[in-house]
Amino acid sequence: MATTTIDSMVQRKLIEILRILFENKEPIGARLIADRMNERGYPIGERGVRYHLRILDERGLTRRQGYDGRVITESGIHELNNALVGDRLGFIITRIEKLIYDTTFDLKTGEGSVIINTSIIDRKDVDKTLEIMRHVIHEGYCFSPYIKLIEEEEVAQDIDIPDGKIGIATMCSITIDGILLKSGIPVTPKYGGLLEVKNRKAVGFEDIIVYNGTSIDPMRIFISKKMTRVLDAVDTGSGRLLANLREIPASAVPEAEKIMESARGIGISNVVQIGKPGKSVLDAPVETGKVGVVVYAGTNIMAAVEESGINVTTYPISTVMDFKELKKL
Repeated sequence: MATTTIDSMVQRKLIEILRILFENKEPIGARLIADRMNERGYPIGERGVRYHLRILDERGLTRRQGYDGRVITESGIHELNNALVGDRLGFIITRIEKLIYDTTFDLKTGEGSVIINTSIIDRKDVDKTLEIMRHVIHEGYCFSPYIKLIEEEEVAQDIDIPDGKIGIATMCSITIDGILLKSGIPVTPKYGGLLEVKNRKAVGFEDIIVYNGTSIDPMRIFISKKMTRVLDAVDTGSGRLLANLREIPASAVPEAEKIMESARGIGISNVVQIGKPGKSVLDAPVETGKVGVVVYAGTNIMAAVEESGINVTTYPISTVMDFKELKKL
């Protein structure tokens, strides 16, 4: 399937669709394939799946079976067997690095693009959702109070808002990495993790996932496994919150602190802890000569909504959006 006309992102999606068809055994339609793809960390809608299926059909790797959907062909099975086992490893860090580079927000002007997470809920749940979000924001466990309600339209690559649903854009904490980079500070996103909080104080990571060693966003994993206890942290002061750690050079810490303080002043950034050179931060290891900076994840706000019993589908680190489109909740 190797060809210069198909980029690496499309290539990964084609392989994953082949995997799904192979595992399913029976014919399967585009909608169900899209659901399976999303479960595996690929934000893609039904239209996007149809586009990829056309490519696979043209190459003889899949075949339409009446109105029931597609099946994988013998050629498709051979292609799948030859695919690299680690073809998605490091996919998330590559995406993060691109979005960090695409971040253009300027602290002095308050203008530019920021990274967002996109969540989808039933339209009937909007009022209750906003009430919970305000509750989390008030207690200080979210990255930023800026959000956007999105009607039934495409908001990010391959993400659709279905009929009867509404999208909510929340600011992603990786935005601070983009701001630091724009200010000339090298930054490396290192871990996404589950952070234990007691008496409203972070005490240590219970679990961490290295960004460059996973094919699915860590925040999505923790939320889907229902491992967060954001509402407990909000209501009692003790719980489990989503957070991430990035490394910066030890020599850049004074300047980074100024930048993050300026960002906090306009409602961006919620730094949990800045470590010491080469020392672990909240039990997460840091490389020699680097300093770890832990920030609460932007997805905490929607994890709390899901904990309340509302059905939420969240796509962390989904795209960039002009900051002026977001409104303070």
